[in-house]
Amino acid sequence: MSDLNALSTSIRAAIAEAGDETALEAVRIAALGKKGSISALLATLGQMSPDERKEKGPAINGLKTEIAAAIEERRVALAAEALEKRLASEKVDVTLPLRPAPTATGRVHPVSQVIDEITAIFSDMGFAIAEGPDIETDYYNFTALNFPEGHPAREMHDTFFFQPDADGNRKLLRTHTSPVQVRVMKQTNEKVPAKWMSAAQEPPIRVVIPGRTYRNDSDQTHTPMFHQVEGLVIDKGSHIGQLRWVLEEFLKAFFEVESVKTRFRPSFFPFTEPSMEVDVQCDRSGNEVKIGEGNDWLEILGCGMVHPNVITNAGLDPDVYQGFAWGMGIDRLAMLKYGMPDLRAFFDADKRWLDHYGFRPFDLPTLFGGLSN
Repeated sequence: MSDLNALSTSIRAAIAEAGDETALEAVRIAALGKKGSISALLATLGQMSPDERKEKGPAINGLKTEIAAAIEERRVALAAEALEKRLASEKVDVTLPLRPAPTATGRVHPVSQVIDEITAIFSDMGFAIAEGPDIETDYYNFTALNFPEGHPAREMHDTFFFQPDADGNRKLLRTHTSPVQVRVMKQTNEKVPAKWMSAAQEPPIRVVIPGRTYRNDSDQTHTPMFHQVEGLVIDKGSHIGQLRWVLEEFLKAFFEVESVKTRFRPSFFPFTEPSMEVDVQCDRSGNEVKIGEGNDWLEILGCGMVHPNVITNAGLDPDVYQGFAWGMGIDRLAMLKYGMPDLRAFFDADKRWLDHYGFRPFDLPTLFGGLSN
């Protein structure tokens, strides 16, 4: 029996020293495997006399059971230690602050914000939104808008022309959003789907046309690519009084002031007759231009009654329909409203500038909630 006690002590010591499950498995095989020390003792039972077998059998089998239980107990302990070490190495400190979500750090560009504001205002007035291609033909950009071939007014636009095609025709980057006026009226007259239009309707026509335009000019207040918004109303009874009301209501809503005063001055645009420049009352006494107060005037847009030749070129009868149109720079509106001194910074892709002047995502401008809140 002393041999069994010594064996038990030796195996238990080996179990205790096993540092991982692989080492413990080696102890188990050495003790309980086919050639293990305890298995070897069990094999000797068949050679013993009945009296010896009756005495040593229970002791050897008891040792086998105790060692198996000790091995299993150690296995559970080793698994728990391994799990604890893994948890300690892979733990995440949930008390650390999370990184800001993209919706919290991203910013909407002021130009996009102002386009949304303009859209909200004119949509509330019942205007549809129209779009057109950035690459235009000479016909839509000039001829259809009453710029005859060789007319000096064409030189007012420093145009980006493409190379002539096989037929000698040169396309161009549109110099204003006015070509879309003709496209809308032509679509109305022809009653066919138009690839670039989103505002199919018959007269009366009421559309606003925001978009990119291009001219070969660059300084503090001009960039080669800039944004304009065009407005067009075609009806049988349109007149300048309606034009003035629309513009003043827009300016009040956009600059979020109670009232504005406007001043109309004679001007010249080939596609309108009469043509006018519009000044708005402002205050320049401080660091910012304040709209709707003060004793100064600021030129803000051009407008006029649509020229009969433009209506004719669009396929409508100028003896039946007349209308008015206006155009203004979206970038300049943004500069005036939000106090931005240099137009070139709009396109510098400076994240610091965008973080300062940009708007939070999902804060969509609405008239009832406040355009710039």
